[in-house]
Amino acid sequence: MKRRNIIKAVGAAAIVGTLSACKPQEQNCKQQAGEQKLHKWKMVTAWPKNFPALGTGANFLAETINQMSGGRISITVYGGGELVPPLEVFDAVSNGTAQMGHAASYYWKGKTPEAQFFGAVPFGMNAQEMNAWLYHGGGLDLWTELYQQFNLVPFPVGQTGVQMGGWFNKEINSKEDLKGLVMRIPGLGGEVLKRAGGSPKILPGSELFTSLQTGNIDATEWVGPYNDLAFGLYQAAKYYYYPGWHEPTACLEGIINKTAYDDLEEDLQQIVKIACVAANQNMLSDFTAKNKTALDTLINQHKVELRKYPDDVIEELKGHAQAVFDELGEKSAMGKKIYKSYKAFAEQTRSWLDISENAYFKAR
Repeated sequence: MKRRNIIKAVGAAAIVGTLSACKPQEQNCKQQAGEQKLHKWKMVTAWPKNFPALGTGANFLAETINQMSGGRISITVYGGGELVPPLEVFDAVSNGTAQMGHAASYYWKGKTPEAQFFGAVPFGMNAQEMNAWLYHGGGLDLWTELYQQFNLVPFPVGQTGVQMGGWFNKEINSKEDLKGLVMRIPGLGGEVLKRAGGSPKILPGSELFTSLQTGNIDATEWVGPYNDLAFGLYQAAKYYYYPGWHEPTACLEGIINKTAYDDLEEDLQQIVKIACVAANQNMLSDFTAKNKTALDTLINQHKVELRKYPDDVIEELKGHAQAVFDELGEKSAMGKKIYKSYKAFAEQTRSWLDISENAYFKAR
């Protein structure tokens, strides 16, 4: 409540500042300040309404923009399926059905395969590295360039951190157990599994539980303990594997219809940008704070069997991941451009993290 009051106060102060700047002879100044253009937006999401972290992250972003703008931007959030299906967010925002979307870029690989670089790269950069690349390594500029053809403006609006490896109804004891495995896993991770002999499927979160329970799939990845507990996936699968090799983080995207974004006044554009930065950090903090407690609940109360992927499975997947990564970077001129930037930045940060974060973790 204190945070909301502060934000409202900032908005009120901005209006007062506008009025104070008026000269006495400008008789209509106060009236003009009160007649600022209002922008009513719809935000469609790929998540169930109010779903922990993902859905509430979309709510946080919308509320922050609403409050920081003093109501000049009013955003209504729609859960997946309320206005458009979860996997149609991209098209809905691109064509103007909604002004804003909240999803993950790897869902759109059929439209623009290069978008997967901005979602999750198996054995790739983690949340800290990803944010550094996007904000200070040219990544966001490349993302913006890629989405121009779709009349979209992208922003990172959430990081999950390293995810779990997924829920399985059969044990994975060797790389041979990957063969024939039917698993819900999107993006580049799905392509890696396919090359290892598995059969990847793309399903929205709302279908995971039923698909596992009915045997339509043998396994599914989602996010991590905080989200997985909320979905009740422990009731549909017995084994919970780690680490999340396929998603060292999932960078969620806030996509805005470019026509709607360009229609915003310059100060409102800045508010949207800063609100997206706040939402990005807030979600990562939320997951970090909640995952361990949720994992304890899964293990201690629901008797979930926590399993670590065997080393030969990880090595098998890692080998295919590099090939998939390299091939994506050769698909187009834009792909080469993004690939070169991502790869160079990842190599640069890895050498630093080896003597900073990694060394510290070992010492601790």
